[in-house]
Amino acid sequence: MRLLALGGAAALGACGFTPSYGPNGGASLLQNRLRVDDPLDRDAYLITQAIESKLGRGAVADFGLSIAIRTEETRMAVRADNITLRFNITGKATYALRDLATGAVLSTGTVENFTGYSATGSTVATLAASRDARERLMAILADMITAKLIAAAPTFAAPKAR
Repeated sequence: MRLLALGGAAALGACGFTPSYGPNGGASLLQNRLRVDDPLDRDAYLITQAIESKLGRGAVADFGLSIAIRTEETRMAVRADNITLRFNITGKATYALRDLATGAVLSTGTVENFTGYSATGSTVATLAASRDARERLMAILADMITAKLIAAAPTFAAPKAR
């Protein structure tokens, strides 16, 4: 079993595989070198907070990240008397990563996902469920953006000399 594990590790090393969170992996290339543009609303704040919790916030950043968020709430389960029992919130985030020294755009993309919530409780419970669903959606979109940036980082982010 140990021989099999060593053989697998050697094969991965030979193919040029670098773990994202390992030395010189995509995450380490972006760690504390990224500054997300200042958020203008709650959704932008939540997505910024989630990205910075994974990649840090560079005091002197090399990269700037702009994010445009669009959400839409849709009634999903509607009774015959037109009472909505469930809502879905779809979200789409378009991002652009820039080199702050040159202004060059290094990576762009769009991510989309959705969450839902029940509207069968009291007004307060429904408002809390809606707020929680938005928080979950922004966390999901932030995870998707972070994964794409980490995957692309080796193509544009040389290791920074410390």
